[in-house]
Amino acid sequence: MQSWDVIVIGAGIIGAACAHALAEAGRRVLVLDSGQGGASHAGMGHLVVMDDNPAELALSQYSVAAWAGLAPHMPADCAYSPSGTLWVAASAEEMAGAEEKHARLQQHGLACTMLNAAQLARIEPALRGGLAGALRVPGDGNLYVPNVARWLLGLGGKALQVQRGWVRQIEGDTVLLDDGRLLRAPQLLLATGLQSGALVPGLPLRAKKGHLLITDRYPGTVQHQLVELGYISSAHHSEGDSVAFNVQPRPTGQLLIGSSRQFDTEDRAVEPAMLARMLQQAIAYLPGLGELNALRSWTGLRPATPDSLPILDRHPANPHLWLAVGHEGLGVTTAPGSAALVCALMTATSPPFATEPFALARFGADTVARVVAAGGQAQAAGGATTIVSPPSGGTA
Repeated sequence: MQSWDVIVIGAGIIGAACAHALAEAGRRVLVLDSGQGGASHAGMGHLVVMDDNPAELALSQYSVAAWAGLAPHMPADCAYSPSGTLWVAASAEEMAGAEEKHARLQQHGLACTMLNAAQLARIEPALRGGLAGALRVPGDGNLYVPNVARWLLGLGGKALQVQRGWVRQIEGDTVLLDDGRLLRAPQLLLATGLQSGALVPGLPLRAKKGHLLITDRYPGTVQHQLVELGYISSAHHSEGDSVAFNVQPRPTGQLLIGSSRQFDTEDRAVEPAMLARMLQQAIAYLPGLGELNALRSWTGLRPATPDSLPILDRHPANPHLWLAVGHEGLGVTTAPGSAALVCALMTATSPPFATEPFALARFGADTVARVVAAGGQAQAAGGATTIVSPPSGGTA
């Protein structure tokens, strides 16, 4: 019978990054992969420093720098691209917001520059005229998440193994799989996105549905990831449907187009009305998109917490169980930082930044009490899957 120091439940980008960090720290790690895919298979794969609050900035800045350090070692199929981000301002008011963002990022040592309308038009001529300018953040990038997760899991050698298994229950130091197997380890780490709520009821997780669309190959159409300044408020809406302009050039020459957000639905079907609304917003910034050929569209479910920050913490009632859940749309961006913080907590070493903003207790005593009452023991819905249609890509 094999012995493991840690069992990681979930082989998406968060689980893979955490497993890799723990193996690097000398732990023997088993990763359980349901084989169902997840949010990691459905997202854009963007790596972008976000600064909506200090905790988000610390986590994303650390992580984007870590991705840049890993990039030279990635195989080609990880499709890492240091495209940078242009935060596009459509008005003088948004330009003032871009200036504030510029000052904030510079205060934290990030390279970034302001572009006026003429400079923006020169470097991205496909954008419509009349825009006020943009903030350019050259350190951002993108990658192809499923292959990166697979690559990270392969780096651990004998210290990191992956097994196929659907976890139905967690109790103490034991996980029960749907095939009847019982696996034990002194430490368990739950990193299954939205499905985490089925295994640990009471977690403050909510689905945010999103649509994406990918085009045929049109090399050189845009050079940077293009994001409207309004994306920030859209990303953190807590009610109602919203769309925002976000277009990413893939290394293949394809364009990946987002983004939308919908609450209170876990229906994974593509909704033509929401897709049309998202595309109309994109065409308002990039008029030429209307002439391009679309290959496919799909949806994903982001696992969101009330404050849009992940939960990186120990379970309040089960000392064997740790949580790395609730990353919403920033799981890919923040995977290295999340892994570094969780690994530090699990190995009793110094974390790279403050842990309090990511603790479960920030949601209040009632939330903690609900999780404690559940006791970390719940039967996952038989055969349920939280993840959606065709994976995102740049591989068509």
